[in-house]
Amino acid sequence: MNADSVIDLSQQALYVIVMLAAPMLISALAIGLLIGMFQAATSINEMTLSFIPKLLVLVIAIMIAGPWMLQLILNFTRNLYLSIPGLIG
Repeated sequence: MNADSVIDLSQQALYVIVMLAAPMLISALAIGLLIGMFQAATSINEMTLSFIPKLLVLVIAIMIAGPWMLQLILNFTRNLYLSIPGLIG
């Protein structure tokens, strides 16, 4: 196992991590911005107001993107296991 294979494997792992986190982060960001604009427009300064909507949006995002996320991590893991003989030999 040389440095190039370690760097390549690390890049693949980081790509998978970013792709797995993106649906949840983007949906939380969008609902946070909407609630922030609502709070600014109505002068409501309640910090806990955004918790339940963000939680609901995250659950919906996981329900929608969950199968894709599971397939992505399964493909990465399968490819990683299949490449072990080539990495150590």
